[in-house]
Amino acid sequence: MYKFLEQTVDSYMTRNVRTVKRDLDMLELSEMFEQDDFNSYPVEDDEQVVGIVTKFDILKSFAFTPSQMLPRYHELMRRKVGDVMTPEFIYVSPETRLTRVLQIMVDHRIRSVIVLNSRQKLVGIIAREDVIAPLKATARD
Repeated sequence: MYKFLEQTVDSYMTRNVRTVKRDLDMLELSEMFEQDDFNSYPVEDDEQVVGIVTKFDILKSFAFTPSQMLPRYHELMRRKVGDVMTPEFIYVSPETRLTRVLQIMVDHRIRSVIVLNSRQKLVGIIAREDVIAPLKATARD
């Protein structure tokens, strides 16, 4: 278990991150979610991360409101990622310890965290599975 306490994001993050643009429509986004089996994508504009979009963001679009009791599927799926993304996102650096990432995921109930370098450029993403793997490995030691 002590080994896990020393480990950092850099050793476990996914480096080849697929991103989306703000002007992508939700129908294309939902198809990407199905194809890639991801739970979130960083949203980039001009190589700068401007938000994150998750499967939950799509679900929120279908929430009933007093003015719209029956959302129209095709109408909602034409909306753009920029309309539904979360612009305030949590990120970590490659040097962040996995214990900190674990705490962030638990505290904020999120499945993945964007990884930015010191110049605020996207260098990876770390998901729950990436944190669980070293935990399992230390349990075997």
